[in-house]
Amino acid sequence: MIFGKLKKFEIVFDSSEVDCPVFSSGDVVSGRVLLELFGETRVDSLKLHAEGFAKVHWTESRSAGSSTAYTQNFSDEVEYLNRREVLLQADNGEATTLPAGRHEFPFSFQLPEETLVTSFEGKHGSIRYWVKVKLHRPWAPVRKTKKEFTVIEPIDINTPTFLAPQAGTKDKMARAWYRNFGQVSVTAKIDRKGYTPGEVIPVFAEFDNSTSRSIVPKAFITQTQTFIARGTMKQKRSVVATLCGDIVGARSRETWHGRAIKIPPVGPSILQCRIIKVEYMLKVCVDVPGTSKLCLELPLVIGTIPLHPFGSRTSSISSHYSLNLDWMRMAIPEQPEPPPDYSSVVTQEEAEQQNNAVSCQPAEDLSGILERPLMAFVQEFRFRPPPVYSEVDPNPQPVNMRPRCMTC
Repeated sequence: MIFGKLKKFEIVFDSSEVDCPVFSSGDVVSGRVLLELFGETRVDSLKLHAEGFAKVHWTESRSAGSSTAYTQNFSDEVEYLNRREVLLQADNGEATTLPAGRHEFPFSFQLPEETLVTSFEGKHGSIRYWVKVKLHRPWAPVRKTKKEFTVIEPIDINTPTFLAPQAGTKDKMARAWYRNFGQVSVTAKIDRKGYTPGEVIPVFAEFDNSTSRSIVPKAFITQTQTFIARGTMKQKRSVVATLCGDIVGARSRETWHGRAIKIPPVGPSILQCRIIKVEYMLKVCVDVPGTSKLCLELPLVIGTIPLHPFGSRTSSISSHYSLNLDWMRMAIPEQPEPPPDYSSVVTQEEAEQQNNAVSCQPAEDLSGILERPLMAFVQEFRFRPPPVYSEVDPNPQPVNMRPRCMTC
């Protein structure tokens, strides 16, 4: 039996990341299949199969009446990689005899040039890539070994789309029964759409509280995982970072001049997969007395290639600061408090809308906000000039001019 003669059967990649090698589209994946035998062994073939799939699956309970219920399954998959290679097989079809000891069988193949999708693990689906090797021997069960590898597709945020500022404004009336207590409005802007994990996002915002009660402004970075199968969508939302502002008193206004919220170590956005998407959003919210929460959403894209400090002239001044202001990062504790549940961020109205079928809504007109000069939002970063130098002191102090005694 081969199980008594087989000492080691494993796949080793040539990549420097031994435990979890990382590749991208067009990269060459190379390695070796190690086969160590206790004794002489006859082998029919040794075959390699590289695969990559995006798969989703979940179940939902349905009711067909007062006493009838059934479970409906939703699943789908997309193939991204399918490559086969024969590592050992005799031309005449006969078995090959391998002596006892260590044997190595090298392999090499190139990943598709077209864009792959970044590896992902989620509640209702995954995107995985692996290499599987099968060892065939006469009159013996097939022996298999498998090893996964990671694919990360680069997202370069140094592009005009991801460097464009994001802005918006939203308001809501505070009501109790049929009485209005005033209006709350939120205006917010960030310097660009694209960021990378570890960066700080300076949030420029204005909160106008015209009610008779105090409000507390907050900002959240949310992640939404979307799984799609058979025309049905399943979503999982979570809060990955949070920022809490100061209390805004009744009939007063509060301004954020670049309040910092740091992006934690999260996976990049996934936007090109047909059945799995990972999207991020910056939510600037306030609790409005007497009504539901007021939230303004600004889209984010989490990339893999960080902002170049000396890159395109289209990058804004505040983009440069968000990359280099160490003191802003120091302001955030190393172990921040855990973020709240997603249910505490979204409004009840939003939750009901998201549970229903997705419908297209006209985009909000932000032209007036986007046309505002960006420098109006980054005044906090301007440094005062040094005082004018003068050899004559404009405010001289009285000096005791009493003659000094020569004998002293």
